[in-house]
Amino acid sequence: MRLFLAVNFDDATKHRIQAVQQRLREVAQGDFSRPENLHLTLAFLGEVPAQKAAAACRAMDRTGAMSLNLTFDQIGFFRRDGGDIWWIGLAENPALLRLQQELCGNLIAEGFRLEERRFSPHITLARRVRLQQEVNRGTILGAPFDTSVDTISLMRSERPNGVLTYMEQYSVRAGRDEP
Repeated sequence: MRLFLAVNFDDATKHRIQAVQQRLREVAQGDFSRPENLHLTLAFLGEVPAQKAAAACRAMDRTGAMSLNLTFDQIGFFRRDGGDIWWIGLAENPALLRLQQELCGNLIAEGFRLEERRFSPHITLARRVRLQQEVNRGTILGAPFDTSVDTISLMRSERPNGVLTYMEQYSVRAGRDEP
């Protein structure tokens, strides 16, 4: 199973992210993320034997979730041959960073090998993006906006009939609050 741990968003937040996607669509071509796939990855586990999923759940239980307020305040992209990956990013959030670090520590203690790159909280808007004109990222973002989240989820990635689909396998809801 291809697994990752993530924060999923409520419908209102997804609609706001979709509005940003729509502004990007007006100036670019690419493979845009489906609304049901919009999420914030906390840890990517990759291909994992089915029996190892229980270890990820234990790590999540030890970490717990916390109620967080997140602010979407930037647009950016990762350069790629064949088209860039465009994303919407989050304002610096020490509580989110602590949650992600604790979760990764617990996953490592359960025997998972994780990517060593720095955590860069973002939500992928589109892949293989080719701009049709110069853009002002601030115009694509519009006004910054906030959301609250209180759950972390173990997600499975599949491609039934060639369609990228993410399915929640397990979740942990907040039992603690952070400012």
